Amino acid sequence: MPGRHMADSADTLRTQQHAFTAHLRNPQAVPAPAGLEPRRVAVYRHLLFNNLLGLLSNGFPVCVRLLGEPAWSALVRHYFATHRCQTPLFTELAAEFVQWLQAQPQLPHPALAELAHYEWVETALYQLQAEPLPAPGDTDPLRVPLRRSPLAWPLLYQWPVHRLGAEDAPTQPLAEPTGLLVRREADGEVRFAALSPLAVHLLASIGERPGLEGQTYLQQLATSHGLAEDVLAEPGAALLLQFLQAGVIGPLAPPP
Repeated sequence: MPGRHMADSADTLRTQQHAFTAHLRNPQAVPAPAGLEPRRVAVYRHLLFNNLLGLLSNGFPVCVRLLGEPAWSALVRHYFATHRCQTPLFTELAAEFVQWLQAQPQLPHPALAELAHYEWVETALYQLQAEPLPAPGDTDPLRVPLRRSPLAWPLLYQWPVHRLGAEDAPTQPLAEPTGLLVRREADGEVRFAALSPLAVHLLASIGERPGLEGQTYLQQLATSHGLAEDVLAEPGAALLLQFLQAGVIGPLAPPP
């Protein structure tokens, strides 16, 4: 029966493809399917892995420097062997790699997952399809519903990720988390600025729950951190105004 024969052929081809893919991912544990020329298989295997290694090395240069080439290559090989990539696009591939790192119970360096996220953020924000907020006009951020710009991301890390590529990089997390604001500015460049953890929490709450007045965000921030409201009132108002003028936050409804 021709239909049955075609179905059997398709199943056989699919089985061979899966066996070949399994070998490419982990040649040490999975032998190549019978009938394939070993030299050609080796060339294809090296080409595939080296392409992935090159892409990730270019996207995460500080991670490479932190681990050193041999440990980095071993890590990427482990990723290649154990993770099924869902996309051929580099930006999404890099995001998958960061997520994979975050899910690993143990890594060659305890700061690696955070450092990789920090490096990925710059590329992700550079390529993000989003528009800056309109000019706020004469706005009092304490008294209008607010939103955060999609081009401004507050980040909080246990490690000082912005220092890990330096020769004097710390070998232990600092006593206080590292707060950063990453922004894509009008010239298209992505820039990082240091923030206090409280400022990161403030911007995060505006981004996660837009539509409240600035005064309400400050009150909620004080309550969640066990502070009296008047402690944050003056510095918080100044910070909100600074964020407003920089285009980091803006009115939920654009000014008329």
